[in-house]
Amino acid sequence: MSHRLLASLSAMSAILAIPSVAQPVAKTTTKPNTWTAPRTPDGHPDLQGIWTNATITPLERPAMFTGKLTVSDAEAAKFEHQNNDALYVDRRGATAESDRDHAYNSLFFDRGTELARVDGVKRSSLIIDPPDGRVPPLTAEAQKRNAARARNRFDGPEDRPLGERCLMGFGSTSGPPMLPVLYNNNYQIVQSAGTIMILVEMVHDVRLIHMDGRPHLASNIRQWLGDSIGHWEGDTLVVDTTNFTDKTRFRGSGENLHVVERFTRVDDKTILYKVTLDDPTSFTKPWTAEYPFLATAGPIYEYACHEGNYAMVDILGGARATEKQAAEAAKKK
Repeated sequence: MSHRLLASLSAMSAILAIPSVAQPVAKTTTKPNTWTAPRTPDGHPDLQGIWTNATITPLERPAMFTGKLTVSDAEAAKFEHQNNDALYVDRRGATAESDRDHAYNSLFFDRGTELARVDGVKRSSLIIDPPDGRVPPLTAEAQKRNAARARNRFDGPEDRPLGERCLMGFGSTSGPPMLPVLYNNNYQIVQSAGTIMILVEMVHDVRLIHMDGRPHLASNIRQWLGDSIGHWEGDTLVVDTTNFTDKTRFRGSGENLHVVERFTRVDDKTILYKVTLDDPTSFTKPWTAEYPFLATAGPIYEYACHEGNYAMVDILGGARATEKQAAEAAKKK
């Protein structure tokens, strides 16, 4: 979203979740030979600033790129053109009826317009392992668990996803893993020797990464964002996160999800983010994704999503209406 829209949107910002106007200031580039990472007083690379992971690179590899992690600029341009044309459509002539299936028009989308570029080459998927670029199949245990959840999804607000309830960002934008979504893909990192804080634009979530050598919390203490413990391996920040709740449910995961993230500042405008997920009770094998976070001018504006908004009443009311219709149809048989 451009800065010139800011004035016209200011009156709406108190009641709507408005995407940030921040835009990337540079594309991902290969680390120059002469570049030296800035350092904090304790000698570690300085990751502080505002960053965005906005990209149209999908998590899983599209069929058109089967067997190809990287693509040429010409292949990327074709995909980007098709993808952007499908999303950014002119709906000025739409009627209420034709427009009702769209939650937002393209004014609200801020997911970038290009495939992510790593080491100078564009990527076809965020997932780099398994080699097919796909999330591994769920285990039989996870399939059974998720089927049981689905049966009770509309009994009450507590059964709905955390993102839908405005308690956390949707689509795992808060992480871990911190994935790009349709909008609000900005993050602010504040770094000290003992703690690293990541402010997430979406639903203003805050991640705290403890750097003081403490162990993970006791296994009976569970948190939506998990318990993140960090350390440095050379110039790479490594963050180990466990102790999730069974409410996070990322891609069908459970409370045993184990996430390891790696943040490496490769140039002045880029942090390379690599994340591995392991949950033997949910996925048949671990899997890894990799993509850049680009420096952006900021600032990060408030995302005013709040729990208990009118959408929840509509969702649950629709479920009750569906149940009533089914009961009435059953009586007629």
